Amino acid sequence: MKKYILPLIALLATSSVFANNIKEIRFGVDPTFAPFESKDTAGKVVGFDIDLGNAICEKLQAKCVWVENNFDAIIPALQARKFDAILSGMYMTEKRKEQIAFTDKIYNGPVFLVAHKNNPIKPEIDQLKGKTIGVEQGSAQETYANKNWRSAGVNVVAYQGADLVVQDLESGRIDAAVLSGVMAEYSFLNKPQGKDFAMVGKALQDPELFGAGAAIGLRKDDAQLREALNGAISQIIADGTYKKLASKYFSFDIYSGT
Repeated sequence: MKKYILPLIALLATSSVFANNIKEIRFGVDPTFAPFESKDTAGKVVGFDIDLGNAICEKLQAKCVWVENNFDAIIPALQARKFDAILSGMYMTEKRKEQIAFTDKIYNGPVFLVAHKNNPIKPEIDQLKGKTIGVEQGSAQETYANKNWRSAGVNVVAYQGADLVVQDLESGRIDAAVLSGVMAEYSFLNKPQGKDFAMVGKALQDPELFGAGAAIGLRKDDAQLREALNGAISQIIADGTYKKLASKYFSFDIYSGT
């Protein structure tokens, strides 16, 4: 037991040192991506990312401030110092790593093509050619669709927010959408307006885009904040806080995506 306790004590001590220097963390967030982040009827940002951020701030004895920003412009906004970190369902990709740094992984999850149940479409080039597919602008899903389908004659349309993608899918203005399985199920498929739609085919695979999972994005020169956040993430996983928060939103292991 001692071999587990001593490293945790060292981790707590290290995080406490950094917490003394971090009084406030401003997280950039695009609240259009339930259950990770959205707005309640009172206009307050809520969701798993929000709960996770608040738990991290509690460990660091810092104040959490949530700054809203469109996802497609969230990296430039971080670099312009409009906030300190991105906590908004951002998956780690090589392209993003060229621009910003990331904490350790905070979760993972499968990505699917979503379409009407009467639509025989599958996530295969021969079936997608000539079709219109919706994606969220600036997302890993957009990168996947552009990389694998656009050059083959698939019309990929990007929207400023996953909610807008779903609206056009529901209205029939697009043939299908590439969405996080969690978001699709939680915000659309399990609701009355989504009863005639489904995730089609198997989860989309791309280790470069989806394999590393999601993390908190930071400026590359904020090494101290990154180390403090990693310490807090390790703590909330070790003490059961992460599992308790995740169980409010997910019926599966969101950390490993299984």
